[in-house]
Amino acid sequence: MSNGSATGATFHLGELHGSLSDPVLSSMTLLNEITGRFPDAVSFAAGRPYEEFYDPLQIHDHLERFRKYLEVERGLGSEEVRTALFQYGHTKGLLTDLLVRHLAADEGVHADPDSVVVTTGCQEAMILLLRALRTGSADVILAPAPTYVGFLGAARLMDMPVLPVAEGSGGIDVEDLVVQIGRARERGLNPRACYVVPDFANPSGLSMSLADRRLLLDVAEREGILLIEDNPYSLFNADGRRLPSLKSLDTTRRVVYVGSFAKTAFPGARVGYLVADQRVSGTGPGEGPLLADQLAKLKSMLTLNTSTISQAVIGGKLLETDCSMTRATEREAEVYRRNLAAVLAGLDTHFPVPEDGSRPRATWNIPGGGMFAVITLPFEADAAMLEYSASEFGVLWTPMRYFYPEGGGTHQIRLSFSVLTPERIDEGLARLAALVRDRTARP
Repeated sequence: MSNGSATGATFHLGELHGSLSDPVLSSMTLLNEITGRFPDAVSFAAGRPYEEFYDPLQIHDHLERFRKYLEVERGLGSEEVRTALFQYGHTKGLLTDLLVRHLAADEGVHADPDSVVVTTGCQEAMILLLRALRTGSADVILAPAPTYVGFLGAARLMDMPVLPVAEGSGGIDVEDLVVQIGRARERGLNPRACYVVPDFANPSGLSMSLADRRLLLDVAEREGILLIEDNPYSLFNADGRRLPSLKSLDTTRRVVYVGSFAKTAFPGARVGYLVADQRVSGTGPGEGPLLADQLAKLKSMLTLNTSTISQAVIGGKLLETDCSMTRATEREAEVYRRNLAAVLAGLDTHFPVPEDGSRPRATWNIPGGGMFAVITLPFEADAAMLEYSASEFGVLWTPMRYFYPEGGGTHQIRLSFSVLTPERIDEGLARLAALVRDRTARP
């Protein structure tokens, strides 16, 4: 830091945490900035939930429903209700009982309320877990490549290295996970956990089979690691059939479950949660406290408690459908099914297989649900190409390279289709096809 100048104190980037020069942390601001500069472009970039069903008046209804719940079901008096809503709240949250009902109704998970911690979005849940698991420089986390950029960013902030695991057509390659754990230990590293999104992962859109879910749990038990299950998209399957979550299959408490209402309710509330039912020994006589209790200690020093007003709004929404978010999101789920079908049909139309047997100009995966699909292009798709795509062809997408912890995805892009109409999807894919023709045209 300089000693001062006419413009005041200044910092050199090297004097600040190394994460600030990491491209992962710049990816969100890049997309927001370029979206703002090209408002008329068709945007496949942002992974936001569909918002046409939002009504600001519903917020008041949710608050009132939750207030009545506190009075009638919880038996609180008017002064206690006032304190619960307006004062600092319990660190673990106001919603633990309702979240247990939600998990039982939608996920088949039977959790103890004491094992639940309400967090300020799922990002805080990730920060708490990574902070608790990092005890020294040898500790590492494993994750499929590609993986959610928010988790990569959280790990970078916590100085927790992320070791990539191969991803196949069915999500994380469990056999490669075993290989990477072994290699890490040979290098003197200490693998603590594996982060995984089993259903319609962001960014790949891929899902694990039931057999692979069971195999992953077996590997976690045998290798002595935790599984961090992030589950934002499982309700949005294209065929109406759902596979069980890892946590619902977990019989040995190997899974820490991370949930969020950003996609199933609305992201503005910033309400997430985690279920950490593992026991922590070495704290005194007896069985030992839950990992959730230890994470709550960390939370008390980070955000103290999640906004009680936000929790009340989400609580009211849960109560509206007897704590079933499957019921609460029926209309949105149908939109995502419709849009996924429109994306796949539009890709077939605008990127037909060449009749002369030459290589296709683009290839893509076929997700079974969720909000994302991945396209592989015959040229590099970086920030400069995104700028060119936006300015010359009016279409936005996300470069996949941001989702790889050690490099990769250079020719891939992620398409998010959650907020578009079928007509805009078709128009956007036509613009993308024009970009590809432009970049592959022979001189």
